[in-house]
Amino acid sequence: MHEPIIKESAIRDVEFGENVVVVIPVNMYECSIGDNSFVGPFVEIQKGVRIGHRCKIQSHAFICELVTIGDDCFISHGAMFINDTFAGGGPARGRKELWRSTSIGNNVSIGTNATILPVKICDNVVIGAGAVVTKDIAEPGIYAGNPARKIGGCERCR
Repeated sequence: MHEPIIKESAIRDVEFGENVVVVIPVNMYECSIGDNSFVGPFVEIQKGVRIGHRCKIQSHAFICELVTIGDDCFISHGAMFINDTFAGGGPARGRKELWRSTSIGNNVSIGTNATILPVKICDNVVIGAGAVVTKDIAEPGIYAGNPARKIGGCERCR
């Protein structure tokens, strides 16, 4: 019988703004979190991620390398960000040059269990629960489905 290699989750080399609340356990490293933001439990935020001011990251969210999130954003439970598009027919397997970036604007809400592929999302967007965002979103509004498509305007975005 073999013993596994055990690695603990940690908060390492994170640049925190003022009044940030983090509920452990989390795994956060080499990233930055803006003023007055909240990070719930069981969240992973990877190297190089930048999260703006007054953001709320709910439990079980995964924010991978190459993601930037603007100010006043809400990332709901279980939201997943992807940086590997399997461009070579499978996982990049350490070939980071195949990864792509994601940019989220200000005042964006991403619903529970949404999946965000490498895209740009403009300001004032709501992404519905379970949506899969596969293409850039350049117009404010509400987007839902797989693949996500605009289903309406956004009253709070005006």
